[in-house]
Amino acid sequence: MSSVVDRLTLSTELDIADFDYELPDDLIAQVPLPTREASRLLVLNRRSGAIQHSSFTDLGNWLAAGDLLVANNSRVIPARLRGFKRATGGAVEILLLRRGADGWSALGRPAKRLKVGDQLEFPAPDPGVRSAVATVEENLGAGELRLRFHNSDDMRLGAYGEPPLPPYIKRKLADSERYQTVYGSAPGSAAAPTAGLHFTDELINELRQRGLGWAEVTLHVGLDTFRPVSAAGILNHRVHREWCEVPMATAEAIAACRARGGRVVAVGTTSARTLETLGMDWRDENPLGFTGFTETFIVPGHHWKLVDALITNFHLPRSTLLLLVSALAGRESVLRAYAEAASRGYRFYSFGDAMLIR
Repeated sequence: MSSVVDRLTLSTELDIADFDYELPDDLIAQVPLPTREASRLLVLNRRSGAIQHSSFTDLGNWLAAGDLLVANNSRVIPARLRGFKRATGGAVEILLLRRGADGWSALGRPAKRLKVGDQLEFPAPDPGVRSAVATVEENLGAGELRLRFHNSDDMRLGAYGEPPLPPYIKRKLADSERYQTVYGSAPGSAAAPTAGLHFTDELINELRQRGLGWAEVTLHVGLDTFRPVSAAGILNHRVHREWCEVPMATAEAIAACRARGGRVVAVGTTSARTLETLGMDWRDENPLGFTGFTETFIVPGHHWKLVDALITNFHLPRSTLLLLVSALAGRESVLRAYAEAASRGYRFYSFGDAMLIR
């Protein structure tokens, strides 16, 4: 699927410096809360800019019967590998991004020292388990590599891989399941779709009992999650492809929601990105799902096709995710909401509190 950047956006000057903000380090959540749904919830009216404060357990009070929640069911794989170059013994760290027909797309460190043909070995924590071995097939620059594993070693990542926590999280996670959503069922992501981390089975059931619908899409989170926008002009930023899928049942649920006048509520920016990709060719009278890659890049000026509301976390400055949120609620309103959240001690980023844009 091609980019969703609208013509309105193409004629607009957008500077990434306008999407920057300061955040004290002590507001970056290092560990999840003891219970998932205990997070705070900032509610932002996308039209008036009004801000209200609530808790995630009260999410149902801000939604209505007939609304449809659409969540990303991608599951995080143990994609961070620590090992060494067989030839020199030099330490290497690899972050697997996506498996393709010709091997894995990955980020490597130190990438400049990794040459085509280098063999990398990744020991397992259990000394009784053999190490995994991969060969560098291509160095694409900017830290990106293509790797090929020996002996199908990539089929047993759980033996030697680690959860790929973001670099701003410095503490070891006691329970790796807390970096998974309770409904995650499709392995393939290099990072969690973090807006979904707040949900429990009990909360989902409660929302269903209130008359809300629940549907799922899949988007395997990849490279752009780890890359800030480095180009001053936003439209010069290269967006990498991510694989996504919308099942036919989800497309039909969206059409039914729209027919009854309900709102389509994306659970997270990855769900929003998938839905807006679907929206490129959407027809209410003929809902169709799709499977494939998306290069969707949503920035202010975007004309929203399917998403009416968004549940999301608080995102890094100068990130594509902050641009997407600003496209829905407006840059000024979003940055004002972020400033108020910081002043009230909200927890930010992956293990942080939540925001509902409605």
